[in-house]
This record gives sequence, structure tokens and C-alpha cells, in this order.
Amino acid sequence: MNLRSSWVAETGQTREDTRLNQIGATTPVNPVQVRSGILPGSYEGLYRLSGFWTEGTAAMSVTVHEGRAVIQGDISQGVYPVALTTPTVLTFAPGTDQPRIDLIVIKIYDSLYDGQLRQDAKVEILQGAPGTGQRPAVPARCLPLYEVAVPANASAGTGGIPWNTSMTDLRTPVVAIGGILPVEGPVLPGGYPGQYQDAGGALQRWDGGAWVSYPAALGGIVPTSVGNVPGSYVGQYRDSEGGLLQRWDGAAWKPVIHPGPYFTDSSDYGDTASSTYTHLLNQGPAKGLSLTFTAPSSRNVIVTFGARMRARADLYSYMALKLTQGTTSIQEPNDEWAAVCASDNLISASSTRRLSGLTAGASYTLTAYFRVVSNTAGVKAAFDNTFIRVDPQF
Repeated sequence: MNLRSSWVAETGQTREDTRLNQIGATTPVNPVQVRSGILPGSYEGLYRLSGFWTEGTAAMSVTVHEGRAVIQGDISQGVYPVALTTPTVLTFAPGTDQPRIDLIVIKIYDSLYDGQLRQDAKVEILQGAPGTGQRPAVPARCLPLYEVAVPANASAGTGGIPWNTSMTDLRTPVVAIGGILPVEGPVLPGGYPGQYQDAGGALQRWDGGAWVSYPAALGGIVPTSVGNVPGSYVGQYRDSEGGLLQRWDGAAWKPVIHPGPYFTDSSDYGDTASSTYTHLLNQGPAKGLSLTFTAPSSRNVIVTFGARMRARADLYSYMALKLTQGTTSIQEPNDEWAAVCASDNLISASSTRRLSGLTAGASYTLTAYFRVVSNTAGVKAAFDNTFIRVDPQF
């Protein structure tokens, strides 16, 4: 068997052995030890993991193909790099009267720790106990590659082992520190927060307790390619198939609705001779003009209001707004913030201002109020095409 290892044999390590096994692949599991596994890669880049790929090539035999791996010993023993440069054939023992489970493994023999008076590495079969349905125990410094179910009484004369259904791939990949780990086989915990892995098309980041999909880890928007999966946290956003932004509320994805802009208007003509503010006009809307809105998280909104207005060239007409929250008056109509007009003809006038310090999520109402400047001529202020608009600030 041409399995080349480094720093195992007391004598005989060649320069080729050393060169082949300088692989630099150590995915940490703690400050001292690394994950045992196979280096990813394949001919022409067709597969994520092809090292030590195994196929049945005879009734009771398999061929294990070339590859490189690292095998971690106990915490004080270090990591053993190995390389298989040519395929090797393994033959299974015949089946007994009960089925069993065998393992194909890479095993490190190091007399310094196991007392077996040999220093080498070997691809071999660990034979399981018949009838137990259990894998054999994996000794130290040993990397499982495949599980093989050996039927009862299997032999070359009875057709052997059905390779298409009897082999379970146990290989897991490893990469150098900082590399993105391709996930094949069992999903294992990360070694440090900030480690990344490619989980079959979804980039994931280890957050110290779980693998979190890349968009969630950064607070970004989950793309539609991830599919219809639950969110990772309340407040996570995703792009839906219809192109609408959705937010995870802890139980379901809900459409993201941005409040506003809010708008109301009236094309009814109305007038008033009142010199104090009134919200009802003669001939105008029976209930006046009001607009209710919800304060955004920024607590700020931009308010625009106005009308076509008329009084007299030497007398002023005013349109102002009253702000209420329920039955509580927050701000009374005021000339300082009013839309003002002094004209014998209807002209368009409007005003824009910002309302700040609102309570986020609270409902407010703006009501239009009107008046004419105090006069003895009985001149009325006229209003037409009145409107109110509220634009939340984000």
C-alpha cells in the first residue's frame, strides 16, 4: 500500500513523504487540536470531495482512490498528515449467519502511544460484530471513510456485497484556518466565531453556537434562492418571489409595509367669516378635513397642506392644522405655521413643516382649520381644493 505519512516512522521518512504531506489543512476544534478529515478537491474541479473515494470493484472488494487527509491524535500528540497517491484494494471477510457493519478507515500506528511496535499509516477495514447492527468502535488516531453493511453469508460465491446500497459515505472535509469549509457528510460545530462554511449553496457563519446563513449573520436581506425556510431571528428580512420585502416576526414571514405617504383632499368650495380658527366651512365638507397617520420609528414626519384661497388684497385668509392624539390636543392651529393668502382672486397657497418628537407607532390626527383676519367689512375667506399630506421620515 502506497499510503505516505509524515512524522510517524522512527526511520525511513523520505523527502517525498515530507513534501506530499505538507498540506497546511487544519480546521481547529479548540486551541490545540484540529478536525480530522479529507482535503477537498477533484480532477477538473467537478466534485467538492473526491479524496479517498471508494467504489466496489469485485464481489467482496473495494478500491479506495487517492487522496490526502489529516488525523488528529490526543491533545498532546499532534496531527498526522497522510497521502494516498495510488488506489488501493481492500477485501472484506465473508459474512456470517448474521449481518454486520464494517468500517473502512485510515488508521495511524504509532508505537509511542499504542504499543504495537509499528510506525506507519494504513487504509484498512474494521470488522463489526455480527447481529448487533452497530459500527465497530473507532480507536484513537483513526479516521472513518465509509460504513459498509455486510449481508449475512455474503461471499464471492453468493454474489458478494451489493455496493450500490451497502455503502454509507462518512468522509468529512477540512481546510486551512480561514478557509471556507465545503460541507459534505455530517454538519459539525465550528471552531471559532467568524468561521465560514459552504452548506450546499448557502454560505454560513459560525456565531459561537450555531451555523447562521450568511445574510442573517450580517443583517442583510435573505435572497429568494435560499427558499422558504424560517427566519433566524426576529427582524430578519428576505426578498420574496414576488419581489416584495418580508420581515420575520418570530413565527412567519410578513410583508414589510412602510407607512405613508398619507394624503387627503377635498374639492368642495367653502368659506368662513370667522376671525378665530374653525374646522368647518360654509358650503364645505360637512365634517371638515382631517388626516390620521401613524408615527414612524424615526418619530418625525413632513407635513404639507394648502388650498386655493381668497379673501381680499388687504385682508388675510389663513389655513392651519391642529395636531391631536386621541382626544388630547398636541398642537393648536397657529398663524406662524399657516398657509396665508391676501388676494381678491383664488390663488394656490401651501405650507410645509416637520413634526418631531412623536411617539413611534402612535396614531395622530391632523385637522384643517380656517379663519379670516378680523375685519369690519364682513369679508369672508374662501377655500377650494384643500389638501393635507404627511410623509414619514425614515
